[in-house]
Amino acid sequence: MAVSVFNLFSIGIGPSSSHTVGPMRAARQFVINLQQGGLLPGVKRLKMELYGSLALTGKGHSTDIAVLLGAEGNAPEGVNPSFLEPRIHAIRQTKELSLLNSHVIKFEEATDLIFHYDKQLPFHPNGMRFTVFGFDDKELFQQVFYSVGGGFIVDHEAAMQDQTICQNDHKLPYPFKTAEELLAHCRSENMSIAELMWENEKSWRSEEEIEKGLLYIWQIMQECVQRGCQQEGILPGGLNVKRRAAGIYRYLQEEERKPLEQRDPAEVMDWVSLWALAVNEENAAGGRVVTAPTNGASGVIPAVLHYYQKFVKGADSKGIVTFMLVAGAIGILYKEGASISAAEMGCMGEVGVACSMAAGGLAAALGASNEQIENAAEIGMEHNLGLTCDPIKGLVQIPCIERNTMGAAKAINAERLARLHGDGTHRVTLDQVIATMKQTGHDMMSIYKETSQGGLAVNVPEC
Repeated sequence: MAVSVFNLFSIGIGPSSSHTVGPMRAARQFVINLQQGGLLPGVKRLKMELYGSLALTGKGHSTDIAVLLGAEGNAPEGVNPSFLEPRIHAIRQTKELSLLNSHVIKFEEATDLIFHYDKQLPFHPNGMRFTVFGFDDKELFQQVFYSVGGGFIVDHEAAMQDQTICQNDHKLPYPFKTAEELLAHCRSENMSIAELMWENEKSWRSEEEIEKGLLYIWQIMQECVQRGCQQEGILPGGLNVKRRAAGIYRYLQEEERKPLEQRDPAEVMDWVSLWALAVNEENAAGGRVVTAPTNGASGVIPAVLHYYQKFVKGADSKGIVTFMLVAGAIGILYKEGASISAAEMGCMGEVGVACSMAAGGLAAALGASNEQIENAAEIGMEHNLGLTCDPIKGLVQIPCIERNTMGAAKAINAERLARLHGDGTHRVTLDQVIATMKQTGHDMMSIYKETSQGGLAVNVPEC
């Protein structure tokens, strides 16, 4: 599958790319398929079934809300977050669902939206089945989808052929699935990783569209940080987690007014934590975020980009574009070689991958060699191997929000080790660490992979 940077950095809503964004896209795709097949007018009932991790943590991740809104034709990149609550309230009050916002059916949530807590479909832990019935109560059409991380979805037939819904015959000038292949292209063509990614992206869109598109994604990230720095109160879901970003922002503004000699030299890390917290508090509240490469890890890359912009002399838009192209290349390597789904890999598939992407992207923006970039990305993941996904109450809050601050800090440290204190030669390659990550994910018990059946989720009281 040819993957674009714009597939990895997509605009959606919180709290989860695999449990909210993906299911919304799947439900929407299902009803679009009904319409294209001429079946929509004959639908009397829609039954939606969630399996595995989608069932176990679906309520905490708003999967139920996502599939309802998706069935009505809403897309995660376009839906207004303020629209969600009143629309879901209306669906539940009237017990009616408007498929593709054009065909109204009766919908009994208790019997038509089923959580199979003890069942899993064969291809992936994040499985869902949609079935429609006609006015004679006979089955009209059924389709199974999987949400495979980062908002990507795959239907069952395509999954069995190892192809995704967006599979096509798109040809890239420089295709790669491993870091070795990526670096080999760069050496043979005398290109940087960013230059190679630019050429690949040109196979989809114009140079102007690439630059504008990446800078627009950066703008959305900045807006998310700004909102997060202004909002206060308690996050929804029942854990009573207090938003902290606004308070930290006020503290840092006051610190900046002090003479330089009176300021804490570690203040920079408070800024990095602030930016990550701001994004992930917005994500936990169901706000608009950029999957980077997932919602659960959406604060890492914006935090490191803000670090670049605020603390690096000479930072500019060209550096931002370079950062995002290279981070995208690294994200592609993980998607091709392992997974960006916490239900498969634990949190190393989310925050670990985001850390690796951010480390490589920052190294590129600061002028590192291709080998130093690969080293930075490798360090970023090597020290996230085995990271579990054990959200308390199935909410993307504890430990997810703070974990993004740790991922951002590790990324900056990894970049410095690779660029300032390394020449690109290193013992462990990025391909080796990706292979290790994949094996570790397979060996990890399912209770530590976004099921809330182990770790902090069972050892910390929910209230």
